[in-house]
Amino acid sequence: MSPYQLVFGKSCHLPVEMEHSSYWAVRQLNMDFTKADKERILHLNLLDEFRNEAYANSSIYKARMKAHHDKMIERREFYLRDAVLLFNHKLRFFPGNLKSKWSGPFTIKEVMSNGTIELFGPDGSTFKANGQNLKKFYTREQHDEVFVVGLIE
Repeated sequence: MSPYQLVFGKSCHLPVEMEHSSYWAVRQLNMDFTKADKERILHLNLLDEFRNEAYANSSIYKARMKAHHDKMIERREFYLRDAVLLFNHKLRFFPGNLKSKWSGPFTIKEVMSNGTIELFGPDGSTFKANGQNLKKFYTREQHDEVFVVGLIE
């Protein structure tokens, strides 16, 4: 055993040994460099085929995941006089797990085409908010009605 193998537990491959193994591989092909060249080109072509197949499979996978994700997205449609809750992103800086990040309810005054929604506050003031920061507010009766309709369908 070599000292390297005693210390590290595996044999050491020196460049001379690598050169010898490459000569051995060529000798196995009967010293025919054209045959070795064709064999190498064949392996490179197989590698390209595997790469193209992997690319096609990944694009199929991405398309399926996008379709699944898009199917799970809930469309938010807001109408005049709907009651909504507003997400307050500033509350995340204050400690406390029991604080609600949603404030409201507010009433919708106007829905604009760019996603901006004008809201009435509880004190009668109006302000504009991004439609992505809103969710519908259901009273207890509305929630029970939606639940019953969902069970019937």
